Amino acid sequence: MQIFEEFGIEFLMRYAHIISGITWIGLLYYFNFVQTPAFAAFEAGPRNEAFTKLVPRALWWFRWGAMSTLAFGLLLWILQEQYDADYLKTVPGMSILTGILFALIMFSNVWFVIWPAQQVVIANAEGVLAGREADPAAAAAARRGACASRTNTLLSIPMLFFMVATSHFSPAYASPEGGKRAVWWLIVVVIAAVIEINALRAPAPGKPEAWYIDQHKNTIIGGFVLLVVLYILMEILFG
Repeated sequence: MQIFEEFGIEFLMRYAHIISGITWIGLLYYFNFVQTPAFAAFEAGPRNEAFTKLVPRALWWFRWGAMSTLAFGLLLWILQEQYDADYLKTVPGMSILTGILFALIMFSNVWFVIWPAQQVVIANAEGVLAGREADPAAAAAARRGACASRTNTLLSIPMLFFMVATSHFSPAYASPEGGKRAVWWLIVVVIAAVIEINALRAPAPGKPEAWYIDQHKNTIIGGFVLLVVLYILMEILFG
């Protein structure tokens, strides 16, 4: 009982953070690996009906799963006494910050790109079912949301690695010097920026796109390629 009183709040925050993250990432994979390919095979009528009845429910859990993951993660961060300036200069500290960077990009995509885009698509489906003309902006909105969603899927692979590596892998590395830390952050931030910019530019349907956007198997490959590149960079700089 005494142990729980001392560590219970931190444990509960970590537990809630993990459950929220499973909900968020699980639905992200559902959208990309199950729903999107299935909807592509639907006739227009059934697809519009699914968009009005199924998608809003899934998106509610999706976006609030992202929100609660972030909220519990921030609370957990506050409770971590070791997360001071010196710790963040170590490889474990840099690992957790790298995971947080990717997660924040993903969270922003959920709330500020995917959800607004899907609201347009859902409203269009409701209108078509009610007998109104299709919204010409719906196709571009769907494309914008899909690009951001595939980008989140790609980023989730290294994000989860660095989150787990913080306690179970990164401590094997010695603390790096300042120059090597600067090189790490320069490369990581540039890579993240290029990937996100590519997501936000979201060309119209039928226009050329990054190779990892249009096929989910390529998204998975791209995520692991990114992970391998960053792992090799860790070995070069910190190994």
